[in-house]
Amino acid sequence: MALKLGSIVEALGGRLLGSAELQIAGLAPLQTARADHISFLSHPRYQNQLANSLAGCVIVAPAFEAMVADRQAAIVTDDPYLYFARLTRLWKSAQHPSRGPRIHPSAVIDPDASVAADAVIGPLCVVERGARVGSGSVLKSRVTLGEDCRIGDRCIVHAGVVIGADGFGFALHKGQWEKIEQLGAVRIGDDVEIGANTCIDRGALDDTVIEDGVKLDNLIQIGHNVHIGKHTAMAGCVGVAGSAHIGAHCTVGGGAIVLGHLTVADHVHISAASVVTRSIAQPGQYTGMFPLDTNANWERNAASLKQLSRLRDRIKAIETRIQDNKEN
Repeated sequence: MALKLGSIVEALGGRLLGSAELQIAGLAPLQTARADHISFLSHPRYQNQLANSLAGCVIVAPAFEAMVADRQAAIVTDDPYLYFARLTRLWKSAQHPSRGPRIHPSAVIDPDASVAADAVIGPLCVVERGARVGSGSVLKSRVTLGEDCRIGDRCIVHAGVVIGADGFGFALHKGQWEKIEQLGAVRIGDDVEIGANTCIDRGALDDTVIEDGVKLDNLIQIGHNVHIGKHTAMAGCVGVAGSAHIGAHCTVGGGAIVLGHLTVADHVHISAASVVTRSIAQPGQYTGMFPLDTNANWERNAASLKQLSRLRDRIKAIETRIQDNKEN
């Protein structure tokens, strides 16, 4: 199924250069696009790819309009990447309209759970007692929503997600671990997307909270009583330990770790594979990782790091002696 360029611009806006009747058969990157594909240029570094692309239509910013003047068609818009994102949603809705039952026959929903009339519950999902699924939300296959946990409106929860498993709480007594019952729940806001096989633990006493607009990638672990602020995004394999508080509009790169009971301010960006070992009070980019090196060099550098505190004390002592000599 193809879409006419005119219908795309009518739905999404932008200024069309070329024929509104051009049929678009697919979306593709600049390098692989064909004459019946639409692509986009979002960064100046890809100008060479634009020059060599066979795409029938390219979405560009006004600054690059001259580069597409001789093309069959183009769409000019202030933010090509955002436009392309919206185009992917338009394309999916046109190519793959919703089919099948709203609640799959294999799903198990407790009679005391609440599922909005337009929510979609996929195969083999489990929605436990007291849980709530908001309007327009979609649970893909094999999602588990635990007791009293809540998902807001227009959320997407991908396959294998577990929301509301017990947090990791135990008390050590005479060499043995005694379980601390997790009496809180999980509260998820509106417009949240949660990637496959992510786990969000219920709170020990208060709830674990995921605010509106948060985006979580695959295989993320969110510990009990964590609070994640609005529109924060985390890449795959991030781990957030219990009772950490992460602000709004933050990003956390893949494989990063945030230790428990820390506070991260709004607009903080954590580089991939970093380990956050202290609270962060100021916005900005933070990185905490040891640079990749040959193993031999890494071992030598690691050995040197162990001596840093001793070297610091020696330097302070030398500075004190120098200052004393100056004064005498």
